Amino acid sequence: MSMLFAGIATLFQTIGVGPVGAKLPIVQGTSFAFIPIMIPLVAGKGVDAMGALMCGVIVGGLFHACLGLVIGKIRFALPPLVTGLVVTMIGLALVKVGIQYAAGGVPAIGKPEYGSLLNWSVALVVIFVTLGVKFFTRGIVSVAAVLIGLVLGYIVAYFLGMVSFVNVGHAEVFALPDPFHFGFEFSIAAIIGFCLMAFISAVETVGDVSGITKGGAGREATSEEIRGATFADGVGSALAGLFGALPNTSFSQNVGLIAMTGVMSRMVVTIGALFLIAAGFFPKVGAVISSVPIEVLGGGVIVMFGMVVAAGVSMLSDVNWNRRNMVIFAIAISVGLGLQLEPGALQHLPGTVKVLMTSGLLPAAFIAIILNLVLPEELGDEQTEELSGGMVGHKGE
Repeated sequence: MSMLFAGIATLFQTIGVGPVGAKLPIVQGTSFAFIPIMIPLVAGKGVDAMGALMCGVIVGGLFHACLGLVIGKIRFALPPLVTGLVVTMIGLALVKVGIQYAAGGVPAIGKPEYGSLLNWSVALVVIFVTLGVKFFTRGIVSVAAVLIGLVLGYIVAYFLGMVSFVNVGHAEVFALPDPFHFGFEFSIAAIIGFCLMAFISAVETVGDVSGITKGGAGREATSEEIRGATFADGVGSALAGLFGALPNTSFSQNVGLIAMTGVMSRMVVTIGALFLIAAGFFPKVGAVISSVPIEVLGGGVIVMFGMVVAAGVSMLSDVNWNRRNMVIFAIAISVGLGLQLEPGALQHLPGTVKVLMTSGLLPAAFIAIILNLVLPEELGDEQTEELSGGMVGHKGE
């Protein structure tokens, strides 16, 4: 169901339905950013807690869609300093996941095979093939470097006995969406948590849209594109929650993919969306995809997650790096990244607050937004030098 509604939400973005959708090559998918909110809601409670979780997904999605009504008016509070920081923080959070995948997957930590030469060799095949194809070939072959790297990595993994088709045999041939599959249970904690993260997801979407238009078309995103993308985020998440799937958001990885391939055709992403929908309706298709070893994915995402960081840095290149902006960036990334790396520093905070603060992304974004609004503007270094030179010249006269 997550793949099905990720595909539907992606169609909202690429094709658009009225005001919903940016009509840009934006890929929607299940958002990892909500995981810190979801885990405490269901930990130790089993399937019974899923009703409350779905309440948060639906209400949070509707709140997210409502943000589309005002996102254009508050865009002044989301300059490249803020959006670039958010995309960079997302990339920095993801690079750890890429390494874990390449070493054997997050669940494999602590097992003897984690980080083995076998795991790393498969991941490195993907990385080296991707780089070789990208920079030593031309045309469509060069553009498809990541895909070719994944395919060859999959073939190597198959001959090394790392591919299992057990899930393909167990998967159903066809499945229809089941409304309110997990039921619905009103939960204040879920609603508050999902609405807070919806705001962060909206900021991420602003950064993604800006990164795509900047990297793919060399222009700034329009207010209509940002508003439509935010609508699609929220509507896609609320719709997913109705059928027991998880919240959607624009994928920052796609910013890196567009920057690497140079392909900015929304029709290409539309085809990808249709593939996701097929994977949702036909579970065997999804099962085949899930047979790709995590180490193979690790090799691909190391490249792509690194490109997310690079996309964030590229967005930050538009910032006037005077002392004010350097201080804002320094404090935001120090607190956000620091709390993410050392969550134990907030062990005395209440559970929900601790989860929100140690996400890294939430405190970094709020600090950057607030400081950017509160701290007074100052002249850039070049303007200061010009002004000083003018004053000296005036005194001389």
